[in-house]
Amino acid sequence: MEATVSIVDDDISVRDSLSLLLGLKGFRTLCFARAEDFLETYRPEWSGCLILDIRMAGMDGLALQQELRSRRMDLPVIILTAHGNLETARKAFKAGAVDFFEKPVDGDVIIEAVREALARQASSRRHESGQERARALLEQLSERERQVLDMLADGKHTREIGAELGISPRTVEVYKNRLMDKTDARKLPDLVRLVLEAREK
Repeated sequence: MEATVSIVDDDISVRDSLSLLLGLKGFRTLCFARAEDFLETYRPEWSGCLILDIRMAGMDGLALQQELRSRRMDLPVIILTAHGNLETARKAFKAGAVDFFEKPVDGDVIIEAVREALARQASSRRHESGQERARALLEQLSERERQVLDMLADGKHTREIGAELGISPRTVEVYKNRLMDKTDARKLPDLVRLVLEAREK
């Protein structure tokens, strides 16, 4: 599904104006009057961002943010509210909001915020994909290959690795070449980056 800007606001005029503004700029939008309706419809595999009001009937915007976090939904949130104050902004940012605006706000500002949010999500998903690939590649390695690789990533030289593992420097080089083949790495820094990516949470 293409990137979608979901608008959750109980004011129909706000929903309509934002949807029109974003649509004219080429963005796909979905509108919801209630946070509960959004949760029922949204799927984790969707890409996009969320423009969210704070004060709504039923579940409010901050509660929706918390629910998104508890469900591990990767969705950048832009808060757009007529009831903004420092404490509300603090809570919104603490819950992971990428931007916070008080109504009314200039259309160009919203467009720029949406572009930034979508770029941030795309970058985050590329990063997660890189981590998954790194972990999958490392799972193919034998225990000794992984030992050698971890020591290389920690900055140890061939002779140091050999001494610690009780093998010759030439054997360490053999392992290094085997690691390059198994991981499709073209040079040693590629191997190191692979380990660092896999180590990240």
